Amino acid sequence: MGLKSDKWIREMGQKGMIEPFCEKQIGKNVVSYGLSSYGYDIRVGNEFMIFTNIGATLVDPKSFDEKNVIEVDAAESGYCLVPPNSFALARTMEYFRIPRNVLAICLGKSTYARCGIIVNVTPFEPEFEGHITIEISNTTPLPAKIYANEGIAQVLFLEGDEACEVSYKDKKGKYQGQRGITLPKVLK
Repeated sequence: MGLKSDKWIREMGQKGMIEPFCEKQIGKNVVSYGLSSYGYDIRVGNEFMIFTNIGATLVDPKSFDEKNVIEVDAAESGYCLVPPNSFALARTMEYFRIPRNVLAICLGKSTYARCGIIVNVTPFEPEFEGHITIEISNTTPLPAKIYANEGIAQVLFLEGDEACEVSYKDKKGKYQGQRGITLPKVLK
């Protein structure tokens, strides 16, 4: 068991684990995306939410106020500017269906990391389904350009020795089936 190879990822991608699925790594004149040796490089969509202090309140994960973010559509420009020392949310272009015996871990791409841009995504739990909400931190004192529809992070797939007793789907996880950018929420 363990870390899954390009062969396994391709087979599962063709079965609908990742949609749309890119069977090879695309990297000329873009931040790379698609299938790699032991992972899959995901793309960031063209919808972003940037944290702002204009009309903002308090950042509270239990009671998130939508006034804390502004929506940015990068469809026309092809990029989003994240202000200095700021933070944005985005989503993957890809929709995921994680198998019951698999956990996926996502790590930021080195191209962005070398620019002071940190990508954080929590693990994709067994039987999670949906778009992935991506957290992007600009740690620099300068505006940072994030390219829409290009690579942002790499997903590694880890297969367990056996299927879990309780999956994310079984728990009726609060982000199950999410489409688009999903803001923080807690179950009530």
